[in-house]
Amino acid sequence: MFVLSIVLIVAAVVLYVVARTGDRRGLKLGAVGALIAAVFAGLGSTLTVISAYEVGVPVAFGKVGSPMTSGMHLTSPFTTITTFSTRPVDLNLSDKDVVEVRSSQGGVMYAEVTVKWAVTPSKAVELYKLAGSEGAIQQRLVFPDSREIIRNVFARHTSEEGYASAREKINTEIGALIKERLKPRGIDVTTVNLRNVKPSDALQTQIDRKIQQQQATERATEAARTAKAESDRRKIEAEGIARANKILNDSLTDKILLNQCIDAFKDASARNPVYAVPCGGGSGTPLIVDGTKK
Repeated sequence: MFVLSIVLIVAAVVLYVVARTGDRRGLKLGAVGALIAAVFAGLGSTLTVISAYEVGVPVAFGKVGSPMTSGMHLTSPFTTITTFSTRPVDLNLSDKDVVEVRSSQGGVMYAEVTVKWAVTPSKAVELYKLAGSEGAIQQRLVFPDSREIIRNVFARHTSEEGYASAREKINTEIGALIKERLKPRGIDVTTVNLRNVKPSDALQTQIDRKIQQQQATERATEAARTAKAESDRRKIEAEGIARANKILNDSLTDKILLNQCIDAFKDASARNPVYAVPCGGGSGTPLIVDGTKK
């Protein structure tokens, strides 16, 4: 715009000079129009509008100025404005950008992470000096720092923690470290989401083998528990029978046995006319019972 205003001023001067050499009213009007256009072009070159959700960094003659917030600003025609969006931006570390990590045990995994970040308006000048443009902020700062931190955090945990038991804890650690690293540079990290962790083929084979071993161990433990319980039950049953036999043996004297024998064969004689009863120790005279008599 500034160059255009200079060209229009030159054109206005030429038209005015040419018009003075003769009575050429049209050229004079053209000179006036070119001059008016040059004025507007000059004003336009000094007027800068920063859109909503943007921040501008002015640079004039190699000197970086103060950040410019959204709105209308008057600047030097020799000032260039670099704008940065302050809206959140998603950095998706997946597909070809998936992060290959190693656990403390050496297991290889692939982590998919989304980092949501935004430019801090008050730090736009520092970001301009570090990166130079909005696209370069992500490629030079957010992208490499995030990958480095993700790898370092996973390296402090075991493979099982990485893909299963400590996912939430790892996500929290990664988010805190990324925020801590990027905040002083003017990058506000709002959320970090550890979306997925996939073991490598070799690690998956190890996981499957470990699961099979655990299942086999659990089955063996259960079988041993069942066998022990059955053994304990039989032992208790045998001890109970032994105690009962001991009590019975201690309580059965010869006299009691003789009386029980006589009572038993009395019942038998009621159903048989004559019954030989060899009661006692077997050495006495057999007792003949007439079952027809009461």
